[in-house]
Amino acid sequence: MNPTHPNSKVSSSELGDLLRYWRDVRGMSQLDLSLETGISQRQISFIESGRSVPGRNTLLTLAQTLEVPLRERNALLLAAGYAPLYSEAPWNAHEMQSVVRALERMVRQHEPYPAMVMDRHWNVLMTNDAAPRFFNHFIDMSSRQGPRNMLHLIFDPQGMRPFVADWDNVCRSLLQRVYRESVGHVIDDDTGRLLDELLAYPDVPRDWKAHHAPSDTPTMPVIPLGFISEGAVLRYFSLVTSVGTPQTVAAQELRLECMFPADDATEARHLQLLEAESKKRQTAGN
Repeated sequence: MNPTHPNSKVSSSELGDLLRYWRDVRGMSQLDLSLETGISQRQISFIESGRSVPGRNTLLTLAQTLEVPLRERNALLLAAGYAPLYSEAPWNAHEMQSVVRALERMVRQHEPYPAMVMDRHWNVLMTNDAAPRFFNHFIDMSSRQGPRNMLHLIFDPQGMRPFVADWDNVCRSLLQRVYRESVGHVIDDDTGRLLDELLAYPDVPRDWKAHHAPSDTPTMPVIPLGFISEGAVLRYFSLVTSVGTPQTVAAQELRLECMFPADDATEARHLQLLEAESKKRQTAGN
């Protein structure tokens, strides 16, 4: 990748705006950034004011220190007149085969409990067999248009919403997860639109940002997600896995979510539920 030679004030200004944005997001002053990177405060000031364009290595050092996500690092490079460094090929591109195969093995091995691979906006890309079987116990998943989004599935009154126990707390916790687990801990435009869509559903508490787990409930290491089935509440928690040291945009933005029973009663009931769902499918196929 050979850098071009930027001489446009528009490009320099855009680069300065982007660098200032990320510095503000991380709560760092120019002096803080200078001390962390070894790049002079004067040079950082010149970059932000559009008076100079840094070398590519200098720009990448600034981006690394500011923990800028890979997709946005490409934007910084383009604004400076350099070619993007990180591949933005889709998650199922040839270069992602080793990662995809590992995820396929992981979702299969998580049977009989649901496992899903999602992108940064909670769109479901891959599941094991247990995931649709579990959700089909509550709703007809075939009636929902793709691509399927896990948050819309939970928030939609025509989806899983009527079966969610303790809706107020679960809703608030999920909305906070969107912020907490966003790539680079930054809400991009598409994630912002997703939040707006979720908040448009009925019975979504408006004070979700200030939510804290109730102090009068029994202490648990996690806040479980409960689903009501035939009068009983099945409680689950999730483990979320991401790709270590990603070098492509897709690798950084993928995550695997595995659901586990939160108690022995849920584990026993879950197995009964899948067995009943299998018998129903067999009956329908005869």
